[in-house]
Amino acid sequence: MAKRSSLSIRIVEGKNLPAKDINGSSDPYCIVKVDNEPIIRTATVWKTLCPFWGEEYQVHLPPTFHAVAFYVLDEDALSRDDVIGKVCLTRDTLASLPKGFTGWAHLTEVDPDEEVQGEIHLRLEVVPGTPARRLRCSVLEARDLAPKDRNGASDPFVRVHYNGRTQETSVVKKSCYPRWNETFEFELEEGAAEALCIEAWDWDLVSRNDFLGKVVVNMQRLYAAQQEEGWFRLQPDQSKSQRGGGSLGSLQLEVRLRDEVVLPSRCYQPLVQLLCREVKLGTQGPGQLITIIEETTSTDRRQEVATNLLKLFLGQGLAKDFLDLLFQLELGRTSEANTLFRSNSLASKSMESFLKVAGMRYLHGVLGPIIDRVFEEKKYVELDPSKVEVKDVGCSGLHRPQTEAGVLEQSAQTLRAHLGALLSALCRSVRACPAVIRATFRQLFRRVRERFPSAQYENVPFIAVTSFLCLRFFSPAIMSPKLFHLRERHADARTSRTLLLLAKAVQNVGNMDSPVSRAKEAWMEPLQPTVRQGVAQLKDFITKLVDIEEKEELDLQRTLSLQAPPVKEGTLFIHRTKGKGPLTSSSFKKLHFSLTTEALSFAKTPSSKSTLIKLANIRAAEKVEEKSFSSSHVMQVIYTDEAGRPQTAYLQCKCVNELNQWLSALRKVSVNNSGLLGTYHPGVFRGDKWSCCHQKDKTGRGCDKTRSRVTLQEWNDPLDHDLEAQLVYRHLLGVEAVLREKHRELSGDTEADAVPAGSGEAPTDPLGQLLQVLQDLREAHSASPPGPPPSEPGRLLELQT
Repeated sequence: MAKRSSLSIRIVEGKNLPAKDINGSSDPYCIVKVDNEPIIRTATVWKTLCPFWGEEYQVHLPPTFHAVAFYVLDEDALSRDDVIGKVCLTRDTLASLPKGFTGWAHLTEVDPDEEVQGEIHLRLEVVPGTPARRLRCSVLEARDLAPKDRNGASDPFVRVHYNGRTQETSVVKKSCYPRWNETFEFELEEGAAEALCIEAWDWDLVSRNDFLGKVVVNMQRLYAAQQEEGWFRLQPDQSKSQRGGGSLGSLQLEVRLRDEVVLPSRCYQPLVQLLCREVKLGTQGPGQLITIIEETTSTDRRQEVATNLLKLFLGQGLAKDFLDLLFQLELGRTSEANTLFRSNSLASKSMESFLKVAGMRYLHGVLGPIIDRVFEEKKYVELDPSKVEVKDVGCSGLHRPQTEAGVLEQSAQTLRAHLGALLSALCRSVRACPAVIRATFRQLFRRVRERFPSAQYENVPFIAVTSFLCLRFFSPAIMSPKLFHLRERHADARTSRTLLLLAKAVQNVGNMDSPVSRAKEAWMEPLQPTVRQGVAQLKDFITKLVDIEEKEELDLQRTLSLQAPPVKEGTLFIHRTKGKGPLTSSSFKKLHFSLTTEALSFAKTPSSKSTLIKLANIRAAEKVEEKSFSSSHVMQVIYTDEAGRPQTAYLQCKCVNELNQWLSALRKVSVNNSGLLGTYHPGVFRGDKWSCCHQKDKTGRGCDKTRSRVTLQEWNDPLDHDLEAQLVYRHLLGVEAVLREKHRELSGDTEADAVPAGSGEAPTDPLGQLLQVLQDLREAHSASPPGPPPSEPGRLLELQT
């Protein structure tokens, strides 16, 4: 049994932001921090005070996290980015909102005294004495303190206040992981109500000292315990009133916290087996549980439920059968061919999730080069005469401004070229399309043709396939390439318009150039020759795509399983610890990296002979503090070589998103390794000591805790069968009352409980069996209450005050 926490985050938009640039605008972006650790950076939206991002993320966290904060900043090319404001949501706030936080939140000013982080290790004792007892406070060490100086570190010291007296530790220079091991004593006065206050400060020679955080200890609690020792989380100084100021604007967010207690696999077997049996029986099954689940799922939950069911059946090898059942159910209740799969049904939502989970690599291969070309050309493209702005185009020749007609003709040529290239790439991609997707489209094509066999519906099977492949997969990716990981940044206004027009053209081709599509926007007429040619190409492509037999499907799947496709790959810069040269940013070497479920490999080029770090040898993947290489985007992979000796590879990434994506990928594929570290050094061993904590023992215990449970969810994540089963159970539990009412209707039973607890009679109908399974799972959860989260190795009990 394990407790897992996750945050679903959607950063929608901002409004009424203050202008930070001299042109009266800003270039805003967001940074998301969990307990002051940056994990997400949105794209920058240029020259606006009302930016739209629309970016979604899923973050997996340890249950002990405290808060998530959203910082809005203005990007500057020549100077430090300006901080506009922030929104902070505590864990307790999110836990009190079952449906999560949704809406606008006012940005507040960022106060340096509230921007604290880290923990301090204290030992507190009440010592007997004559004539009075004494309070002994040992300040041992701290970790992950905020860097306040330009060198990326701090010069921390600690002040201990009690009963009007103040004592200070020594200053530890250039460290966010200081060790003091100093002890102070105070006389205790009987009945005194004053609290013990421990403050951490950054010492500065010229300017005033910077506040790093404080801990306030309740003395009554200490009197009762007599002795306390542990890591205390540093708290901000909230004694000062909130500073006033003008409006900083607002941020629209959707944030939902989910805590799940995942039981052992055996507990979910009855639920999984029951659902799998229903899918295997298909429409011939007596109960049709899938139909009942769809009927009892509200519209706002349908996408989430569809994704969970799809992943559950994908893990059981039944995704194709599940989707085939949904196709049959929807076809059975559809009378008009032109409305087929147009609603947000469970079938439509499940297919959307299926294509993203199983087809994202395929989409990147087909669309990637076309999208890159559109971004690189940055041409002004417009087909709507009412929106043409000749001044935006400039001159076509020497002192000859283009006319509106010239703009329209040039735009049509550009779009025809992009559309033609895309359709050609698609037609060449039949063999590259995953076998499970081809087989699923084969089933869809056959079912639709069986339902609408007459000649007048000749195009309907093709439109059924394109309604998913083009309208719900390719077109959204063309319009929002960043959301599909095709680009790192959002498109500017000019490129966005080109992408939108290209997506419209793809939709017209996907609709088989129907009269309705042509009538909507007559100004798309210049693309008609390419669209008509594209319809013929697309029909030929679909005919080949669905022409896959069972044997070929199995052979393709077997071939792909032997290839071990990369979990993640890309170009990074590496510095390995071998050698005695200085560790500087200039000593990094650019290489191509590939991470599979077997190893992390790197070479000069993808085709070169590569060096391997076996996955089983990885002990930790963690960030490196900024001062070590004068970069905040460096991570370290700690592993053992063939001789069992510890080694470290330092990898530099381009940005915070790439850094966290690689960390997430490495942590997820090595999560079950034996010998994972509980602590590590976030600095480097330079000379004769660690740069982070100044300790001289190179192989000693690390000065910071590892964060192996902090990961970002990606489309190619390994399936977690137990978690998906738990999420399906959680949904069904939420609609249990509706399911019981449905069971009473079907069975004709008017009693209060159609499945009496402890009756000893096992129900024979599928819905009754489902209700019994839910009851058994609820009892299993009750019998196994979640305990406290497991402590990291070598880590003392957390004492939060």
